[in-house]
This record gives sequence, structure tokens and C-alpha cells, in this order.
Amino acid sequence: MKLYVVSLGCPKNRVDSEAMAGILLQHGVQMEADAAKADILLVNTCSFILDAKEESVNTILELARLKQRSRKPKVLVVSGCLVQQHGADLPAELHEVDLFLGSGKVESIDQVLALAAERLGAKAVKGVGAGRLITSPGGDCWLPDPAVPRFLGDQPHRAYLKISDGCSRRCAFCAIPAIKGPLRNRSQQSVVEEARQLGALGVKELTLIAQDTSAFGGRGGLVRLLEELDEVEGPQWIRLLYLYPDGVTQALVDCIQHSKKVLPYADMPVQHIDAGLLRRMRRAVSEARVRGAVERLLQIKGLALRSSLIVGFPGETERAFAKLLSFVEEGPFHNLGVFVFSPEEGTEAAAMEQTVPRELAEERRGLLMEAQLKVSRRRNRALVGRKLSVLVEGPSAEHPWVQEGRCYAQAPDIDGVTFLELCDAPPGTILPCRITGSRDYDLRAQPL
Repeated sequence: MKLYVVSLGCPKNRVDSEAMAGILLQHGVQMEADAAKADILLVNTCSFILDAKEESVNTILELARLKQRSRKPKVLVVSGCLVQQHGADLPAELHEVDLFLGSGKVESIDQVLALAAERLGAKAVKGVGAGRLITSPGGDCWLPDPAVPRFLGDQPHRAYLKISDGCSRRCAFCAIPAIKGPLRNRSQQSVVEEARQLGALGVKELTLIAQDTSAFGGRGGLVRLLEELDEVEGPQWIRLLYLYPDGVTQALVDCIQHSKKVLPYADMPVQHIDAGLLRRMRRAVSEARVRGAVERLLQIKGLALRSSLIVGFPGETERAFAKLLSFVEEGPFHNLGVFVFSPEEGTEAAAMEQTVPRELAEERRGLLMEAQLKVSRRRNRALVGRKLSVLVEGPSAEHPWVQEGRCYAQAPDIDGVTFLELCDAPPGTILPCRITGSRDYDLRAQPL
């Protein structure tokens, strides 16, 4: 049997998709890049914001139409956050789907084998039928286990390492606690063992992810984990995503500063800088604490700081936005994502009076991105002439005759890339390079 996978949303979803694929491959299923040729179609969904829900539903419907048109029997499986959040309604609305799995039911993917065997004419298995829903009431998430295999896809030299999931914070705009439940940490031993396994498979870059990475293991837990990961053989780069401002301690800064493998890179979503908006968002941090966290991180020599902001949140006045724009113009961020507020079902913010029209919010987003573009250009130009290590990714999708890679300031999938001149090194190679040019978000480099 052949498996086609679509993984939507955040890197945590990607880890879950890789685990589901790994489980099925362990049972003899093969990966297939063409949905028309596959026997099993798997969509791992996201429902973080309305746009993500629409993308998930559209993807499901597209594969459902393919399944109906196909002369070859197919099994359609839908998993992840959309199922966890709206699972009670989906089976009645999406009749073409054979199996629904909630966000915490990754290891139940093996049940699709019985469905696939039935569709393909093999012996049917009792208890598994079309449209079956496997989920848990309330929030639920899955924590990786080193015993569960993962399929790393076409970039086996890099991997995301999910250290925890769920969230115990109560930001007014966020539905994640309702979908995933409260914060659940893996044990440090489990994380380190998976890092060793990934290193043995040839992974050179590990990117640590969680809903709130800085909350791992309680007070000092992330520092202890990084110190142990620093000694794991194989991976040469360790990257940190999704720090919360109040988790950026001086001990963490010192740890990154003196680490052999932890890159001078951090992703810390701050969402806003105006004190009133931060309170309305229930962010539990003040403007002073946000600025303090930024200043502490920028103590790290050469640090590339990424963040994300929300515009159009209920109550965002012209004055509050002007303050946010001024903050971005100060230039603390190397990379930035800006999102227009989306009132998510079940969140506190969804019940607030929507005081900022969508058109105005889009305009504000454009102004922030325009300001950040100037900052990113300036920061990239400052790298020209420097010697930096670059991880080779392979031929560029934009320019197939050129190799593409990433330096320390470029996280996979979200930041810019580095175009490599006169390079024939295989993917996964880390090369010393000289940066020879820059664009808005990308760099050019020549191997030394």
C-alpha cells in the first residue's frame, strides 16, 4: 500500500505527521508523492485561525474529490487540530472521510491499515468502519516517544524536536489550550534519547519546538536540557523556537552564549508592545518585561531574533498601533511575522467588541511589514563580507541551477535562504562560506 501525506500548520503538526507516516512505514506501507497513485490519503489539519481552518477543509475536499473520481479504492484519513476541535460535527459533514483522528491519537493511525485492507479487497476487520471518529473530549496532544519511528521526508539532515505540547497560559486570542489541553512536558531523558537517534540517522540541525519552549521542565529546565543536548553526538546545530518573554532568563542567555551547538537565534513571539493591549490579550507580561527579554537576548553576540505580532486586536487604538510601529522601527528583529487578528471560536477575544475593521488591520499589517523590510535589509547587508557556516539544503526551487542553504540567522521553512555560488556539496553539508551579497530577506554566499 502507498501513503500520501499533507501536513498543515505548525512544525508540531509536522512532527506528528512524520510519526504517523513512520508507524505506517513500519507496517510495510510505502510513501507516495502523487496523491492519485496512493492507497491512503492522510491530511493532518490545523485550526489555529480561520484561514488555517479553511485551508484544512479545502485540502480535505480536494482529496475527497480525487477519491471519488479514482477507479482505484482509496482510504481518506483526517487527523489533527481540526478534528480535535470540531470532531463531533465532521463525520456528518464529510462523508468521504474514512477515519478521523484527534490531535492526541497519533499512534491510532495503525487502525487505518484495517480500513485500507478492507477497501483493497482483503479480509475486513470488525470495529473499524467508514467515518469512525477517534478522539478525546476536551484538549489533547501527543508527545513523541523515541520508540515511535519518524519519516523525515526529503530533508533528512534536519528535524524538529518536539519537547512539549499544550499550553497552560490563557492568552485571550488563542484556542490552543482548548485544542491541545494544558502544558505537558516530555522527560529530559526522552528528548535526549530522540536527539541521539536523530543524530545517528544523520540529522545535522535540531530545531526545538513546543507551544512554549521556555516552560520546558519548570524553572531552569530548558537550560539543563540544552546543556545535555550540547553533548549529543551527531547534530551540530540546535535552534530554539517559541520562547515566551517571561521565560528568557539570564541563565538561558548565558547558556546560549557559551554553548557549542545552540545557535545565536531565537524565536520569541511578543504579539504587541502596548501595555493596554498586552493586558487585553492576557499576555501576563508588561511592556517593560517584553523589552527586558528582547534586551537580554540581544546581549548574545550576533543574535538573530525572530518574532510575531498581532494587529487589529479589539481595542487597538491609533496610539497603540503607533507605539507598535515605532517598536519595529527600532530594529530589534531580524525576521518578523505579522498576523491580522482573527476571532477564534471559544476564546475570550471572540466575545470582545471588534473595534478595528479588517481593512484597517490589513493596512496596519502592511505598514509593519514595510518597516520590518527596511530593518531586514539593513541587517542582511551587515552580514555581507562575513564568514559564516551554511547548511546546504539542495537545489533551489527558485533557481534550480543554484544550490540553496541556510546560515544561523535563517530558520527552516519560515525565514529567508542563502544562495550558494559554485557549490556542489550534498544536502546536509555544513560549509564555511563568505557572504557575498544580500536581498530583502535572502543572502548570497561563496564556499571557502
